[in-house]
Amino acid sequence: MSAPRRRLPVVDQGIGSLRSDGSRIDLQQADVSGRYHTARKAVFVLLMAVYLVLPWVQVKGHPAVFLDLAARSFYLFGQTFNAQDVWLMFFLLTGVGFSLVVLTTLLGRVWCGWACPQTVYLDGIFRPIERLIGGNREARLRRAAGPWSVDRVVRGGLTHGLYLLVAFLLAHVFVSYFVSLPALYAMMRAAPAAHPEVFVFTFVATGLLYFNFAHFREQLCLVVCPYGRLQAALTDDDSMVVGYDALRGEPRGKVARGAEAETEKKGDCVDCRRCVVVCPTGIDIRNGLQLDCIGCTACIDACDEVMDKLHRPRGLIRYDSLRGLEGKPRKVLRPRLALYAALGLAGLIALTLALRTSEPFEANLIRLRGAPFTLEEGAVRNAFTLHIVNKRNERVRYRITAETPRGVSAVIPLAEVSLDPLGTLNAPVFLSTPRAGFVHDFEVPIHIRGLENTDQRTVRAPFLGPSQGAP
Repeated sequence: MSAPRRRLPVVDQGIGSLRSDGSRIDLQQADVSGRYHTARKAVFVLLMAVYLVLPWVQVKGHPAVFLDLAARSFYLFGQTFNAQDVWLMFFLLTGVGFSLVVLTTLLGRVWCGWACPQTVYLDGIFRPIERLIGGNREARLRRAAGPWSVDRVVRGGLTHGLYLLVAFLLAHVFVSYFVSLPALYAMMRAAPAAHPEVFVFTFVATGLLYFNFAHFREQLCLVVCPYGRLQAALTDDDSMVVGYDALRGEPRGKVARGAEAETEKKGDCVDCRRCVVVCPTGIDIRNGLQLDCIGCTACIDACDEVMDKLHRPRGLIRYDSLRGLEGKPRKVLRPRLALYAALGLAGLIALTLALRTSEPFEANLIRLRGAPFTLEEGAVRNAFTLHIVNKRNERVRYRITAETPRGVSAVIPLAEVSLDPLGTLNAPVFLSTPRAGFVHDFEVPIHIRGLENTDQRTVRAPFLGPSQGAP
């Protein structure tokens, strides 16, 4: 017996959290335990710890991740970048997108079920709060279906109060990535009018987080996020997905006893619907691969628990490919993976070349406004401004020297300067040569060298003067 692949629910059954008329069902997810549930909790704790701790971790005097938009300075794990390095974001964004494509091809929606912030915080914080205050699924359903009472109001108020508190804390941690923790603490102690932009942003972010995790929930994945809709194009018959083994499970039926068990041949699925009530998006995994499935593995743990009680083998619902669920061998190596490998290698080469062009400091020579040269006391003078930016994450001293040809003199008032991380300086440079000795335009090399490191740059100052025969 073979089951049709990728069979979707018919309209009358409803699709996940939506009824057939398009109205939304208020899902109440049942509790589940098992190996995948335990593993996911460990991953959630790790990811939340990273998010909460990064603003506290100092690397070379700055937070490990600090995006100082006001100063247009960015600090990433000891590396310092400024506004001129924003073009490198192209590699970061395309790299993340490409990684998701490859990951989905190999492991389906493992990102959605294990690492997406929506899932991490919803299943790691907000749903546990709901269970802690409201009880198990049956208790929550009875309370929601019954009349309003003191118990219902108290439990609901406490639940949403904790939701709001967590949203408030998450919003402030997010803001700390852009203003730093000490600055955020100072802003929190000051009046809102002292920092209106940050106050409004934090207030709005808190509201959005509360609305999302307290009410919108799975609809963000189903309606807003485009990634779920792209999975149909990114996966193939050999991608690992959470699926139901219809060959083994069908035909469904209750556990038969006695003579009935001898006459009726049924599959291993007893139609207990545990896989449905534990699903965070309300789908029936037995209907095949569906866009609403986020790969959270809750149905695997629920089904394994039932199989253990019935003394039947686990894996009726499992991680497998569509080909594997049909009893066919899975193809690990396939053409699209070879293409991805080639594209990934090309991206790494491009990134390496791009990073090699990033200098530890910048130096640009700018001619002062006005006439390109002046004639004073029998000499031709040119005036420049040397703009220096220290892109290192440490204070650096620089020495500025001019390699002047014979007969040319240089005046550099700030011959030795010291710059803070991402500090800038405009150093004046004056060049002059006797009018009688000037024959044609030439260039003067200006050297900038770091005194504590090997950083060095050379810029060339084009020295201009009057043409031959001019007075």
